Amino acid sequence: MTYQKDTPKSWAQATNGLPGPIDCETQALLRLFLGPILETASDWDEMSSRLTDKGYGLTIREGRLVILNEQGTAICTGRGLGVPLADITNRIGRPTLSEHPGAQ
Repeated sequence: MTYQKDTPKSWAQATNGLPGPIDCETQALLRLFLGPILETASDWDEMSSRLTDKGYGLTIREGRLVILNEQGTAICTGRGLGVPLADITNRIGRPTLSEHPGAQ
């Protein structure tokens, strides 16, 4: 077993665009702040709009709902907030996905 003092230069590189682990205090605060949006939005547009109003965004990566900060960096998943993508799609249906030009 080896110890790596520094984290990778980019968690996105290390985890294929998925967010790296966050500390439990941050996770608890995000659950309180953003969880209700994921749990109560009536459709995907409303969810996206309400997250944007709070300075966050969302995307789907590797089949997971990913919450983004203002800079577009992945910070956590829906599952990390206690609301996995499967639960949301069971409630409001599947999102309509479109690829942005230049996306990889």
